[in-house]
Amino acid sequence: MKKNHHLAILRSFFILTTLFSSSFLLAQQQTITYKSQSDFWQKVQFGGGIGLSFGSGYTDISLAPSAIYNFNEYVALGLGVQYTYVKQKNYYASHLYGVSIIGLFNPIKEIQLSAELEQLRVNVDLDGSNSNSQDYWNTGLFLGAGYRSGNVTVGARYNVLNDTNNIYGNAFMPFVRVYF
Repeated sequence: MKKNHHLAILRSFFILTTLFSSSFLLAQQQTITYKSQSDFWQKVQFGGGIGLSFGSGYTDISLAPSAIYNFNEYVALGLGVQYTYVKQKNYYASHLYGVSIIGLFNPIKEIQLSAELEQLRVNVDLDGSNSNSQDYWNTGLFLGAGYRSGNVTVGARYNVLNDTNNIYGNAFMPFVRVYF
């Protein structure tokens, strides 16, 4: 009878060990995938432009940061802000600030087509007197094309909304676009 009692204990021990081991092995087979950060930020690139120009009584300082979201290798969409200060001594001082939205299309790796809508507020102070100041909005719609190499695109764009009151001297403008 003692032998049956030891056999029963051994059998119980074996069953418990088997159940414990099988649940442990089952736990090892399950893979729990925790969703890490969204891949949204992995598809975002930052860039923009900085401009400085100084001359005889002339100053031009501009800052234009921007960011784009790459939907895939062909299409990207982005937003930008811009601030520019321009002064010609004894003639005028101007502040330009605003926003833009840009769409980029890369039909092939080396070619980039773009469309950019820009809305700027223009404040001009003529002759240093507030009585001769002008405040108005300026809208530009630029269509462009450029050669792309890595993160840099060099090309030209054309303002299809160009008119005689436009803040830019010419509707046609070269550009260098860099996104990291």
